[in-house]
Amino acid sequence: MSADHLHQTRSVMSTTPMHPHLARELVARAKEADEHWARLARMQPADQQIGAARHIDHANAGFLARAVADYGWPGVPLVGEEGAKAAWRLALRADTRADVQRLASRLMYEAVDRGTASLRQWAHLYDRCLVNAGLPQLYGTQHRLGPDGPQRQAVSEPVGDLDARRAAVGLPPAGLALRRLRDRLAASPCFGDTAPAALLVGAA
Repeated sequence: MSADHLHQTRSVMSTTPMHPHLARELVARAKEADEHWARLARMQPADQQIGAARHIDHANAGFLARAVADYGWPGVPLVGEEGAKAAWRLALRADTRADVQRLASRLMYEAVDRGTASLRQWAHLYDRCLVNAGLPQLYGTQHRLGPDGPQRQAVSEPVGDLDARRAAVGLPPAGLALRRLRDRLAASPCFGDTAPAALLVGAA
């Protein structure tokens, strides 16, 4: 990314959101989903509890689809930095709406090119779309809980280029990211290898 592009991004980050009401709704929905999954991470959940979390994510995906149809991608000028991050998190968890998730990835990438969205965040969403399509991820951001803790899901070849690909989008080395994730989950015990993938959303 060029210096001019970075300057443009910083300038955008400092503006007041054009649609604060949308920003508040996005943030509230993302917070509710985060809190629900965080509670599940600390217990042996019944199937209906996981179902409730999935229902929240599905409803949020529908809301995001309507927001995108009305406003375009909720980038920083539209909803502020916090609102833009919330929109990204809703897209990451939209696993029951692959159409919405893929659309969000495409629109967010276009917003990155305009300097109104985070390249680093987009990399997570792009990986999520690939994994949900049964394909190897490009940046190594998506993990599953296995018998020995978090495990990185399959990565595109050449695997040896993973850290270079990550550096290009502003992500830390893959090994460091995995250690940080394991440390975080060690402080917040999860319920084993049946943990839903959504619990690991945002793992760098």
